[in-house]
Amino acid sequence: MGALHQGHLNLIKAAQKKADKVVCSIYVNPTQFNNSDDLINYPRLLEEDIKKLETVNCDILFTPSDEVMYQKTSTLKFNFGELDQVLEGAFRPNHFSGVALVVSKLFHIVQPDYAFFGQKDLQQLTIIKKLVQELLFNVQIESVPIQREPDGLAMSSRNGRLNPLERQEAVIFFECLSNARKILLENHDRQATISNVQQAFQHHSAKLEYFDIVDDSDLKPRHENYLRPDTVLCIAGYIGNVRLIDNMYLIS
Repeated sequence: MGALHQGHLNLIKAAQKKADKVVCSIYVNPTQFNNSDDLINYPRLLEEDIKKLETVNCDILFTPSDEVMYQKTSTLKFNFGELDQVLEGAFRPNHFSGVALVVSKLFHIVQPDYAFFGQKDLQQLTIIKKLVQELLFNVQIESVPIQREPDGLAMSSRNGRLNPLERQEAVIFFECLSNARKILLENHDRQATISNVQQAFQHHSAKLEYFDIVDDSDLKPRHENYLRPDTVLCIAGYIGNVRLIDNMYLIS
């Protein structure tokens, strides 16, 4: 959706390794916002984005208007069952329906052989894989690892909305994931891991929305057999008015 950072540019680089031509779409999709203020405040930096895409030699930039993407008010809804009701879905109703709708439109317009998505939006990635499977899109979905700042904060377009103090405090999400990973690897204690994260936020300016330990294929909570490559720790919360998400695989 624009406000590009190195994580987005890594998507371009990953695509260039597999494809002859790379298309980047930039479109702030209104149907995936359930907070009108968030839609209004979402950073729109197209001129800067173009310069960044030029540095990695992106072949094509597709920047459709609302009139192109939604010629009429859309009433189409997607239902992914439990997959879009947990984690992000529990706090952002209809968000993933909007994501699935716009991604379907982009797939139809661009007709890609591959589509590259960042691991930071893990639930989105899982749902798009389901979308492709169910609707028989002839596209291969590729996941690209999270790009982090030197202090560990996951790169995000929303980070630009943090003031200097909030930016320093935002590292709590990465620190909590790292500590949770260590606790779970050492003693396999789910409740102790969750309690440690909750306690870290009790005396912090950040607000925790959720933390959970899940299976990356169906996003269901994992209660045993944690030492598997598909176990992932997911977290979300607020720094001021800015909502941030992150995740970390237990075994990297």
